[in-house]
Amino acid sequence: MPNIHHEVIIGAAAEDVYNAITGQGGLCAWWTPDTIAKADVDSSARFGFGPTYFKEMKIAELKPFERVRWICLSAADEWVGTTLTFNLEVGDKKTLLKSRYELGDQIQQQNANDNLTLLIFQHNGWKEYSPMYAECNYTWGRFLRSLKLFCETGNGTPWPDQHRVH
Repeated sequence: MPNIHHEVIIGAAAEDVYNAITGQGGLCAWWTPDTIAKADVDSSARFGFGPTYFKEMKIAELKPFERVRWICLSAADEWVGTTLTFNLEVGDKKTLLKSRYELGDQIQQQNANDNLTLLIFQHNGWKEYSPMYAECNYTWGRFLRSLKLFCETGNGTPWPDQHRVH
């Protein structure tokens, strides 16, 4: 079973990243402006992408400043039943370089020595490699960059601008 996996270093405190992933304002700023969400386990969040398409997620787990997990309830058929997990790990440049050398370029390009958060994103449960899987894998990379930009600068590139070069 294929899974999507991305790791991104964000120059912000884990609390700020967590709030961007769980709060309606943050989700609007980096994923889609048409978001209805609250940070409550077992609640549903709705993410609109145009006039007729949306994704609905069950908020399955919230561990403040460490982990967020959603289960897709409604979307394109290939998404339904998949699980999306955002794990957050905190560290400074030296510690992260020692434990995650493969992320060296990302870590070295950070200006701050403190308040670095490693976001480990997984979108698991895909039934097969497909054109939809490939598109979503690429687009998650774009949205995670949007999340990084939002957390570091206050300005993300949410839908429908996630593919534009700014």
